[in-house]
Amino acid sequence: MSDRMPALDAVHGMLTLLFAVVALHVLWHAVRSPGAGRRARVDLVLHCAMAAAMAAMPWSPGLPLTGRAATVFFTAAALWFLLTPHRAAVFADRLTPAVGMAAMAWMSRTPSGAVSVSASASPQETVAAAGIPAAHHTVAHGHADDASTAATLVTVVLTVYLLGCALRSLTRPMPALRAATDPAHRAAATDPYGYVRDGAMALGTAVMLLLPH
Repeated sequence: MSDRMPALDAVHGMLTLLFAVVALHVLWHAVRSPGAGRRARVDLVLHCAMAAAMAAMPWSPGLPLTGRAATVFFTAAALWFLLTPHRAAVFADRLTPAVGMAAMAWMSRTPSGAVSVSASASPQETVAAAGIPAAHHTVAHGHADDASTAATLVTVVLTVYLLGCALRSLTRPMPALRAATDPAHRAAATDPYGYVRDGAMALGTAVMLLLPH
C-alpha cells in the first residue's frame, strides 16, 4: 500500500471507508430533501466536502488537501456553522460541525517557519550554514518549543471535544418516526440516521487528529 507501517495504513483505510460512507449518506440525504432551504443546502455541501476531503487526506501527498487554500476554506466553513444559527438551541447543534471544520482546518494548515536540516549535520554546522548567530538560534529553538506546545494543546482540546460529541451522538436514542410533534423532533425524524452519521464523523475526525499526516 505504501512505505509506511501496515498498521497505520490499515487504520487509514478504515477511516477512508468511514468518511466515504458519511459522504455518500450526506448525498443521499440531499437527494431525499429537494425542498431544503438555502442554509440546509450549504450545510450539506460543506459536510460532504469535509467527508470527501477526510477520506482522501491519508493518501494525499500534500496539495491540494493541505495548505493555505484548504485552511481558509475549512475556517470559513467553521465560521458558517457558528454565525448562521438563529436560536440558541440551533447554535448548540451547529457547534459540533463547526468544531469539526475547525479541526479539518487545523490538520490542513502548513506549519510556518519550517527549516530543512540534514540528518548528518550537527547543530553548529546547521547554524553556520544558515548564517544565524548561535544565540539567535537558541532563541528560535525556544520559540519552536513554545509553538509545539501550543499546537499540542490545540490538538488535545479539539480531540477531547470531538470525542465527547461522538459519544453523545452515538448513544442518543433513535428519533420517533411517527410521533414527532415539536420542530426539533420533526427535523430529526426526517434524518433518522443523522446522529449516527454526525457521531461517526466526529469520532473519525478525532482519530485523524491523533494520527500522523
